[in-house]
Amino acid sequence: MIYKEFKLTGTEALRARAAAILVEKANNYDATILIEYENKKINAKSIMGVLTLGVKPGESLFIHANGVDEQEAINGLGDLINNNFEI
Repeated sequence: MIYKEFKLTGTEALRARAAAILVEKANNYDATILIEYENKKINAKSIMGVLTLGVKPGESLFIHANGVDEQEAINGLGDLINNNFEI
């Protein structure tokens, strides 16, 4: 298992649009992917889980990945976050 911290640097909070994009991307990977925010961990492949976190712009979260494509998952989701969820 690997993990990495990411900060939402743009104006986009982890709400409906961004959450949907992130979940869609997470579902492209075989690895188990979790998002940790304020001591809560949720399945990154679950739209309801991601929406319940309420991560706001400027805040940090951790992405944990475990599986055959864990590094690819961390890199891909990190790129998505760093590009303010632009696809």
